[in-house]
Amino acid sequence: MRSLVIASVMFAIVGAGGCQAASSPDPVSPPPSDSSEATRPQQDMSYTLGSGDKVRVITYGEQDLTGEFNVNGLGDVSLPLIGTIHAGGLTLAEFTAKITAALSDGYFLNPRVSVEVLNFRPYYILGEVNKPGEYPFTSGLTVINAAATAGGYTYRANTHQIFLRGEHDLKEHKEPMTGTLLVHPGDTIRIPERFF
Repeated sequence: MRSLVIASVMFAIVGAGGCQAASSPDPVSPPPSDSSEATRPQQDMSYTLGSGDKVRVITYGEQDLTGEFNVNGLGDVSLPLIGTIHAGGLTLAEFTAKITAALSDGYFLNPRVSVEVLNFRPYYILGEVNKPGEYPFTSGLTVINAAATAGGYTYRANTHQIFLRGEHDLKEHKEPMTGTLLVHPGDTIRIPERFF
């Protein structure tokens, strides 16, 4: 009789432990997440969109509303279901919020939207480089890198200063040539000729 009671108590303890193990989450395992979201690099949400950019819009759970889209010459993006959304001059965060608001207006309850830039609009380099012209922008690009991409300086180049005009600037301005001077999408760089 005593052995039967002990066996019953042990069974109850083991059974309770088994139930507890089944119902408790594994503290080591991370919560499940969207694998595509986890592998995408973070982008600067303050980046300002403009004509020539190509973006990927992801609406989670809605494959038909996910795709790659170009910002046209007017700064607009044509999206399925919600139509044309103006993107020019908006940051990635503002554009994302605008799409989310449009989808929330009679289409979806709490849509989850993400936007990333696939191809940035180009920059332009002129003057004393071997291959002046239009080049695709990459994040973190410096003027020295841009000159190297354009085939390097000519023998007449002034390598101490440049003239730079931003996309929305009315005129170019002089900048000292440094290794940290960054190029932005839509910039026009002019490498001047040096005076002998």
